[in-house]
Amino acid sequence: TLFNKISVSGGLSVAVGYPLDTVKVRIQTERSYNGIWHCIRETYKAEKAWGFYKGMSLSVSTVSLVSSFSFGAYRNFLYNICRLRYGTSDVKPSKVDISVAGCATGAVRVVLISPTEIAKVRMQTQKQSHYSVTASHLSKPKYQGPVHCLRMIAKEEGFRGLYKGCSALLCRDCHSFATYFLTYSILCDWFTPAGKNKPDILTVLLSGGFAGVFGWAVATPMDVIKSRMQVDNLGQRKYRGLIHCIRVSVKEEGIRVLFKGLGLNCIRAFPVNMVVFVTYEAVMRLAEALMK
Repeated sequence: TLFNKISVSGGLSVAVGYPLDTVKVRIQTERSYNGIWHCIRETYKAEKAWGFYKGMSLSVSTVSLVSSFSFGAYRNFLYNICRLRYGTSDVKPSKVDISVAGCATGAVRVVLISPTEIAKVRMQTQKQSHYSVTASHLSKPKYQGPVHCLRMIAKEEGFRGLYKGCSALLCRDCHSFATYFLTYSILCDWFTPAGKNKPDILTVLLSGGFAGVFGWAVATPMDVIKSRMQVDNLGQRKYRGLIHCIRVSVKEEGIRVLFKGLGLNCIRAFPVNMVVFVTYEAVMRLAEALMK
């Protein structure tokens, strides 16, 4: 079915982009790497290819749920905003409507994704040498998988531990999703010829890809802070909160620290969101056809 295809495409997009995400998280949270290629070399040298895929199973298994929830929430917010403002949902929403709906979507999805985000980041930053099979203190990592990681966090840090860094995650997703959906809408309007109601597939591909790039461009500073707050108990310095984390990070590493991983985020975002929006448009058009 179409929804099975959505699940498969979502899982494949995560699997393809996950190594880059691991490199991004390590660069954002550790000062020992001189750049992207240095991080890639050191990760492969110590942990081989498996080092780039730590914690991926949870992301693959939840990507369809998260995507469906996010786009479903966006459509519902937009529908209700239009009904409140104009008395009907059968109108073309304004850019403000789209931005508000995107911002609200980013806010509500934090409740769903925060636990999976912290498990992903903890797994990605957990180090275990590929050559340490004879070393008893290294052979068994603290977190033996994403689900075990969630259980350990809940046990050691309480339920609140699963939402560590959610203030930065909230700041990240609110304005990034507003930018994400607004960019997509603007580009679709620009590229769609006058008289046509729906964008063609090339317009959807380009608009979706650039929407992902712009969304991550504005999200990266808070993405850095989120990752640092989430790994804070793993032997690194302690942050008292969002503002303290920003102050300490900028003081020690300069303002450029807030843009660590920007290039990787944008490179990964373009192809992934091309697929996401093509799938989204296919689902919406199928739904409209079935309702006729």
